[in-house]
Amino acid sequence: MSRALVPLLALALLLAGAGSLLAGDLWLRPAEVVAALTGGEDTIARLVVIELRLPRLVLALLVGGILGLSGAVLQGLTRNPLAEPGLLGVSAGASLGAVLAIYYGLSTGFALATPVAGLAGALVTTGLALVLARGGGTLALILAGAAVSSIAGAGISLALNLAPSPYAAYEIMTWLLGSLADRSWDQVRLATPFILVGGLLLLLTGRALDALALGEAQAESLGVDVAGTRLLALLGTALGVGAATAVTGAIGFVGLVAPHVVRPLVGHRPGATLVPAALAGALLVVLADIVTRLVHVGPELKLGVVTALVGAPFFLWLVLHLRRKTP
Repeated sequence: MSRALVPLLALALLLAGAGSLLAGDLWLRPAEVVAALTGGEDTIARLVVIELRLPRLVLALLVGGILGLSGAVLQGLTRNPLAEPGLLGVSAGASLGAVLAIYYGLSTGFALATPVAGLAGALVTTGLALVLARGGGTLALILAGAAVSSIAGAGISLALNLAPSPYAAYEIMTWLLGSLADRSWDQVRLATPFILVGGLLLLLTGRALDALALGEAQAESLGVDVAGTRLLALLGTALGVGAATAVTGAIGFVGLVAPHVVRPLVGHRPGATLVPAALAGALLVVLADIVTRLVHVGPELKLGVVTALVGAPFFLWLVLHLRRKTP
């Protein structure tokens, strides 16, 4: 099953991607999508596919992939099944940066101010967590990430409390819910380099994660640079997840759920989980984004809401499952 897992996930992702281009308020026929992608006439279908749905699909693939990959790396690094990208304060830092851009009105004059400020916030909070945890090992890194995340969360709450207008508060809350709606190629071009570089750094930790499953002392005795692996995981998460959060808002639970879905199918080996977890994360986000377009309950459902509705019960099941296994 482990050998067939990646091709099966890739096939499912291809089908989900095709569905994403077809589905919406304006349903398109497959022939219309093919014509739009192959440079057909300038029709409404071409405009919808190329300018609206295709950048949304590309972002869903990138964001879901990096969330799933970073979740698998962090769970292997910390040997904690509940670890996820928000553990290091990256998501909270990106959210705070974006919220400050909205609060001070920077997004009004410069369309990309919100994602740029979000990316800067992610890098600053990650750097702060790294400095606080320097020389203290993985546990110190987790505690530093939790502290930085709490500080960033407090900053977000303060911005909401002191919002200069109801519109500013509404815009902040809407962004925090996470969404792929109205995203353009500008956001794709901004986020893609950081996500790809972050993903590459995370993939480089694969071999070390297998050794770390035995414990840090045992991994070091096998020649693994534990501190270097920790730094790669931190920088990869900061760049990849920071950029993803900066352009889409906070999308929770994907980094927690995706690795657990594929781990039993690869023999619970941390290094073998990375690529399948990335594909599973991308698949989850693409499917969740399709749900936001098909379920009509007034305003369009936000992506972060859909992933939370799926992820929260899974999280509860995981906690109960771990409790049953604990002697």
